[in-house]
Amino acid sequence: MPCSKRAVERQGIGGAAGALATGVARQYDDAPVIHVVAGAVIDAGGRVLIAQRPPGKHLAGGWEFPGGKLEPGEARAVGLARELYEELGIEIRNPRPLIRVRHTYPYGEVLIDMWVVKSYGGSPRGLDGQALRWLSQGELEKAELLPADGPIVRALRLPERLMHLSTPDYEVVESAFPRKLLAVGENAAIDEDANGRSKLVGMFCRDGDGVVDAAEAGADFLVMRNVLADGELTALCDSVPVPVFARGIGLERAWALGASGCNVMGP
Repeated sequence: MPCSKRAVERQGIGGAAGALATGVARQYDDAPVIHVVAGAVIDAGGRVLIAQRPPGKHLAGGWEFPGGKLEPGEARAVGLARELYEELGIEIRNPRPLIRVRHTYPYGEVLIDMWVVKSYGGSPRGLDGQALRWLSQGELEKAELLPADGPIVRALRLPERLMHLSTPDYEVVESAFPRKLLAVGENAAIDEDANGRSKLVGMFCRDGDGVVDAAEAGADFLVMRNVLADGELTALCDSVPVPVFARGIGLERAWALGASGCNVMGP
């Protein structure tokens, strides 16, 4: 019987945590977690779909991204497709890996394996009786979503292709210093835009060691300078929870290997 968010609520803490690049549910560390796959379903106008948790469920009335529990041994993309078909009645194509987020709720710790879905067949409907809302990115950032979804909303500002070092939404830097140090000196401007909204900070990396160091330093996303072999890129994406932007390959290939997008900036 397929697992869903209802199954998560019945079973409590259990299952396995996720590996972004391998695409199979497995142990993330020693702590038991509920591994959830969820999707930011985006329509042709750029609006993002959110769903309301129904009465009688954990966190009833809260708004969240649609999705549900990954079955043991189930490929992440397969689980995402199953959940969104069961909940919304849509058939998805070419989902984009985005970010992994851990959060502890009263009923247990959750690992959200988040994807972006722009290509799908059918019109989303609340097949579980859940209310649905379409929101712009600006409306999404003001919506009262469940606490775990905050980092996801911020990551949705990132494009599929990185073409610029700096935009109103993000800045890419060379520094591997902790994030708190990025707010001083000549880099002070990267922390907030003119509206006081925090910018995302990305860091350039050349290899796996650099990726881990940058993630530990507080980078919101990682930008590869070098072209990596498929296996190396997959392992690299598996080692960190934040978005990785690959170099020298196409978007769909990058997504298949676990990257969130491509670095197409000049040398």
